[in-house]
Amino acid sequence: MIQLQQLQRVFRTAELETTALNNINLAIEAGEFVAIMGPSGCGKSTLLSILGMLDSPNSGQYLFQGSDISGYNERQLAELRKSQLGFVFQSFNLIDELTVFQNVELPLQYQGVHKAERKQRVEAILKRMQIDHRADHLPLQLSGGQQQRVAVARALVINPTLILADEPTGNLDSKNSDEVMQMLRQLNQEGTTVVMVTHSEHEARYASRIVQMLDGQIVTERVMEVKYA
Repeated sequence: MIQLQQLQRVFRTAELETTALNNINLAIEAGEFVAIMGPSGCGKSTLLSILGMLDSPNSGQYLFQGSDISGYNERQLAELRKSQLGFVFQSFNLIDELTVFQNVELPLQYQGVHKAERKQRVEAILKRMQIDHRADHLPLQLSGGQQQRVAVARALVINPTLILADEPTGNLDSKNSDEVMQMLRQLNQEGTTVVMVTHSEHEARYASRIVQMLDGQIVTERVMEVKYA
């Protein structure tokens, strides 16, 4: 699904040059669950941003489903994001003024999906995430665990081929963290590719492979025996 070759990302100011990613080579197969780990500042969030087509490398090649997207313009990248990628963030990124239903519906509106189909798909995914009883509530009326369920539902409603999760349990207690990780693991078992950035070794064990980063480079990769089936 994903092939990164000799990827480099450098941030420059008038006085400083910082290499965030240096010579990254990484392949991710369809159906994998990959956890990216490393200390703060190692480049893992920058790598996730590039995988999510929110940032672009200075050099190197990014193949997504066999197509080199390194030279795509913003319109082309936006179309790929809307149709193929689901994002789950630590901070939930829900819109406070919209109900749970409206938050989850939003990506389908961007895709131009007809209203009747939007309603059917949103209701189905809210039920699947066991948050349908909160459909008319605002995000601030929900617990942190419930808000993350809504965020996962929003990511899934477009039927993405790839879910990108950036510290998805960072604002949750241990019980809700485990529930979110079990949800991601189940989605992966159903065929969705998942790439997750995490500081937690415990949560990384839900993945089938751990990629360890340091100073903008991949230093080790470990194939995991899946502990949580």
